[in-house]
Amino acid sequence: MGMRFTKFFERDYKKLSDEIRKRLDKQLIFLLENIKHPSLRVKKVKGYYNVWEGRITKSYRFTFEIKKEIYFARRCGSHSILNNP
Repeated sequence: MGMRFTKFFERDYKKLSDEIRKRLDKQLIFLLENIKHPSLRVKKVKGYYNVWEGRITKSYRFTFEIKKEIYFARRCGSHSILNNP
């Protein structure tokens, strides 16, 4: 699997603290290696077709889509990003 990043994700990423960025980077590696990794806690976002969320920390999430063999990272940030994933 490969990974691509949307403009929204890149904008959100720049707003994160260094600590959260490091944790997110680690989680994205886990996603590429094994989508079922326990720390990711991946699940579908309700009300959206093919949009998934993964856990960064207790309070932070990232969203992504799966198209063919590529993960498209959509958003990252606090729980509020799930209002517009």
